[in-house]
Amino acid sequence: MGDHQEKSQEEMVKEAVEEAKKADSKAAKDAEEETAKDAGETQESADGASEAESEECGASEEEADGSAEGSKGGKKFFGKKNKKDKKDEKIEELTDRLTRQMAEFDNFRKRTDREKSQMYEVGAKDIIEKILPVVDNFERGLHAAQEEGKEDPFIQGMEMVYKQLMTTLESAGVKPIEAVGAEFNPDFHNAVMHVEDENFGENIVAEEFQKGYLYRDSVVRHSMVKVAN
Repeated sequence: MGDHQEKSQEEMVKEAVEEAKKADSKAAKDAEEETAKDAGETQESADGASEAESEECGASEEEADGSAEGSKGGKKFFGKKNKKDKKDEKIEELTDRLTRQMAEFDNFRKRTDREKSQMYEVGAKDIIEKILPVVDNFERGLHAAQEEGKEDPFIQGMEMVYKQLMTTLESAGVKPIEAVGAEFNPDFHNAVMHVEDENFGENIVAEEFQKGYLYRDSVVRHSMVKVAN
């Protein structure tokens, strides 16, 4: 009885040991399987990431190629000049020709106006030079007649004609040059005589022998004068 109970205890110990060994073996095996499974999943994740990176690189290369082709195509597109239409070229040519002709006409008009003005000036001065001797003789005759009798109606009539003549010349731009009492100016006066006279200052016109005239701002005839001091 006692032996049977001891055997049972020994068997129970052995069985417990065996079960513990089996449990340990199973736990080790499960741990190995779990470790292998985790390693496999990690490898798959790495492979997937590599594939994704490869796909992204391929897409980037395709985009780069497409951009290069697009750039090449854009360069080709923008670099190529559009050929003008013949009608546009003709319009530009006619417009340029018209602009040149208008400029030439404007220059011709200005040159013609300037030449006309110069011709008018030359012609007017020529006529005035021819009239001035008549005016001189008129003044001499009128001065002599006034000494004889100022109340004579004929002389009064001649004075009116003389005033009208001088007014007409003045309205045309002709005016006499100031001489007696003015300072001698070689631009307007022609000194034909010099005299020492205390009644006049230095280089002053003392007497006028022939009246000079201006047409606008140019001298038609210089005054013939006597200069004092």
